[in-house]
Amino acid sequence: MAKKITIEPVTRVEGHGKVTIHMDDKHNVTQARLHIVEFRGFERFVQGRPYWEMPVLVQRLCGICPVSHHLAAAKAVDVIVGAGTGEGLTPTGEKMRRLMHYGQIFQSHALHFFHLVSPDLLLGADADPAIRNVIGVALNFKDLAVQGVMMRKFGQEVILATAGKKIHGTGAIPGGINKNLSAEERDSFLKGADPLNVDKMIAWAQGAVDLFKDYHSKNSEIIDNFSVFPSNHLSLVRKDGAMDLYHGVLRAVDADGKKILNDVDCQDYLKYIGEEVRSWSYMKFPYLKELGKEKGWYTVGPLARLNTADFIPTPLAQKEFEIYKAYTKGKPNNMSMHMHWARLIELLHAGEMIKELVNDPDIMGDNLVTKGTKGREGVGLIEAPRGTLFHHYKINDNDQVVMANLIVSTTNNNEPMNKAVNFVAGKLFTGQSKITEGMMNRVEMAIRAYDPCLSCATHAIGKMPLEVSLVDTNENIIDRMSR
Repeated sequence: MAKKITIEPVTRVEGHGKVTIHMDDKHNVTQARLHIVEFRGFERFVQGRPYWEMPVLVQRLCGICPVSHHLAAAKAVDVIVGAGTGEGLTPTGEKMRRLMHYGQIFQSHALHFFHLVSPDLLLGADADPAIRNVIGVALNFKDLAVQGVMMRKFGQEVILATAGKKIHGTGAIPGGINKNLSAEERDSFLKGADPLNVDKMIAWAQGAVDLFKDYHSKNSEIIDNFSVFPSNHLSLVRKDGAMDLYHGVLRAVDADGKKILNDVDCQDYLKYIGEEVRSWSYMKFPYLKELGKEKGWYTVGPLARLNTADFIPTPLAQKEFEIYKAYTKGKPNNMSMHMHWARLIELLHAGEMIKELVNDPDIMGDNLVTKGTKGREGVGLIEAPRGTLFHHYKINDNDQVVMANLIVSTTNNNEPMNKAVNFVAGKLFTGQSKITEGMMNRVEMAIRAYDPCLSCATHAIGKMPLEVSLVDTNENIIDRMSR
C-alpha cells in the first residue's frame, strides 16, 4: 500500500516550505522533495524603479539577512555608476562595507548555530519538541544561550554603526558609503564593557568551534553519515585563492576538488550558470552550464567556501581551517552536517575581520564615494551567510530598472537540499509504517544544515499549517501527526 508523508512547514528555518516523502507498498522511499510553495516577485516589483533605490528596496526580501541583499545590490549599482566591481571604491567606502558585511556574517552565524541548530545537538533529535528549541537551551545551557544572544547583539551593533539601522539600513549607496566609523563607535567595539567587545566575541567564537569539535569527536559516526553525497561546490574567492566573503572571482570545484570554474569574472556569470524551473516548486534550480542540468548542480555556503578556498586570511580561523581540511585529507568535504563546523570557523573568521577592520585608520576616513563613466548594466555578487548571492540589473535612458535577476543563496542550494532530504528520508522511512516526531525532525535537520532562508528565495506570504499524514493509494489516512 503506497504512502505519502508530508512535513509542512519545515521548522526552525527562515520562511516556509514543506517536504513530501512517497513510499511504495513495500515501504521503500521512492521520492522525497523539498517544496517551496510560495511566490517571490521582487524581480518584477523593482522594474520601473530608479536604479539608486535598489540597495534599500531589495533588502525588503528579508529581515534576517537584509545586509547581504543591500550590499549585493550596491555592488551591482557600483558598476552602473562606473565605480568598478569592488576594487574601485575608496578605502573608507570599501572597508566600511566590509565591516557591515562581517557584522552580518557574525550575527547570522551565531543566530543559526545557537538558536536553530544547538537544540538538536545539545538536547537530542528525539527530545520533546516543547523543549527542543532555544528556550530549552536557555533552561539547560544558560551560559551558551547568553553567548548566542550577546554574539548576535554584537553583530547587530556593528551593522547599526555601518548601515545606520540594525535592519534595512541605508549605509551603502551607489559608489560607496554614506558614513564613516566614529572614534566612539570604534572604541565601543574594541574596549566595550564585557561581553560586548570584539576580543570577547572572538573568544566565544573559538569556544563555539571547540564545542562542535568536541561534539563531533563523540558523535562522529552520526555526524559524518547523517547526510553525505558527492556535490560540486561554488563560491567567491580572492584572486590569490583566499576566502573573501565580500568580493572576489567565481570558483567551482567538483566532489574530488577538480576546478570546474577557474576564477572567472563575476560580471560574466551568465556564461557559466543557468537556472532550471520545475513544476513542483517556485524556487529555481541553478546549474553549471558546462556540466548541464543533470550533473551541474552545486552547493554554496560555508561547506562550499571551505572547499573552494585555498586558505583563510586570519590566523585563528586558518588554524581551524587546517584541522578541518585534514579531516578529509585535503579533499572536498561532502558531509552535510559538517556545514555547522564550517559555519563556526567562518564565525571565528568574521570576528577576527571585525577586529582588523575597526583597527584600520581608513575606516574613519572622510572620502566616502567615487564614480566614473555611467553604464546600463551591473552585476553584484557577495558571499551571504547562506552562500553566493547574485544581483543583476539593467536600466534604461530614464535610469529605471528594466531587468532584475536575483539568484539567492538558498536557491543555489535547492538541489543539494533535495538530495539531503532524499538521503535522510531513504534511511529513516524505508520499511517504516509509523511516523515518529524524531523521524520528522531528522529530515528537517538535513534542511537546517543549509540554513535556508526561504523568504529570500520565494518572498513568502500567507500562513501554512503543520500536519504530517500517511495516506494509502485511495487517499485513506493511515496515520497523522500535527504540531
